[in-house]
Amino acid sequence: MGFFSKDIKTLDDLFVHTLQDIYYAEKQIEKNLPKMIDKATDPQLKAGFEKHLQETKGHIANVEQVFQMHGAKAKTVNCPAIDGILAEADEISADIDDKQVLDAALVASAQAVEHYEMTRYGTLMAWAKQLGRSDCASVLARNLKEEEATDRKLSTIAESKVNLHAAE
Repeated sequence: MGFFSKDIKTLDDLFVHTLQDIYYAEKQIEKNLPKMIDKATDPQLKAGFEKHLQETKGHIANVEQVFQMHGAKAKTVNCPAIDGILAEADEISADIDDKQVLDAALVASAQAVEHYEMTRYGTLMAWAKQLGRSDCASVLARNLKEEEATDRKLSTIAESKVNLHAAE
């Protein structure tokens, strides 16, 4: 099914499709974060990734809750965007030998993922409200808040030391 396929006729259809998209993305992130944890050498970065892996499991549960609240089956649709972001992260990190530069690349890759998630959750919240589903919007808001906090923490880690060490 293409993004603007004939199966998407209403805002509700689009909401459910995009919920399936972020569900897929969260599951792919859950699968890929352990690789990033293994590659990270900065202790604060590694700990941040480990914490975010636990948060991601909660994000998946929250998305499943929104499916249930909205009366839709929890299922995924392929998300070429997150697949591309994760493939690029894997490809770049495989090409870097210097551990400090690798940490900087991991931060950048993780932030690309976070920004994708933030756009999806922001959109889903707006649509949920438009559909009269403020209950769904409030659950999605919890995920968005954590994604934004993770992005800020990654920026702090990068700017306070990881990028500095990579430049040495």
